[in-house]
Amino acid sequence: MIGGYVASYVARDLGLGYAAAVIAAVVATIIIAIPLERFLYRRIYGAPELIQVLMTIGITFCIIGIANYLMGPTLKTIPLAAALQGSADLGFRTIPVHRLFAILCGLAVALALWFAIERTSFGVKLRASVDDAAMAAALGVRTEIIYAVSFAIAVGLAAFGGVVGAELLPVEPYYALRYMVTFLVVVSVGGAGSIPGALIACLLLGAIDTTGRYLMPEFGEFFFYLAVIAIICVFPRGLAGRAK
Repeated sequence: MIGGYVASYVARDLGLGYAAAVIAAVVATIIIAIPLERFLYRRIYGAPELIQVLMTIGITFCIIGIANYLMGPTLKTIPLAAALQGSADLGFRTIPVHRLFAILCGLAVALALWFAIERTSFGVKLRASVDDAAMAAALGVRTEIIYAVSFAIAVGLAAFGGVVGAELLPVEPYYALRYMVTFLVVVSVGGAGSIPGALIACLLLGAIDTTGRYLMPEFGEFFFYLAVIAIICVFPRGLAGRAK
């Protein structure tokens, strides 16, 4: 949400273009998030997951209130670059270029994250810090730096995704709140810490939700959450969750 507002200001008010708006959104969000990680999140890294989720929800409500006060409740849009306008013919159907761009960005980010976590030394240190921070620190891993860098990457990607998806989901104060439950559900169904699991969960739950709404629109999100319940009952740790 913060990235969306920054991008809208840079693109609409300053007229610097879509690429500059994306970069500014990512950088500004990281700068704002660094103090949050240092003074708030770092205090609860060892706490149960529920405490961390509640902290995130509380901070989200605070940010929503600030955004509503400063920006007002009106929707904000981000003008697209000329190259992202129009339609693309895929042979079997035609889709807006921007939607194709969003899909490709999502796949590229998922692949890059998987590679970084599973195939780099940083990923090894990150997984070690998450599994056993005390042991990782004893072996010389600067866990506080690993956590800070991971947090910065996470919020930067959140800003990037918010800007790329702003054409589909316009920016407004309650933007984050509307999809917070969905984000948590996807992580739970995919399996905490699993990039492939999250990607599979997105595609699977999205297909089920779309099909259910098309066939029985009066049921709303019934089929979505029915699928979530069924998957969690069969896979308590998620589709690709690791046993502790």
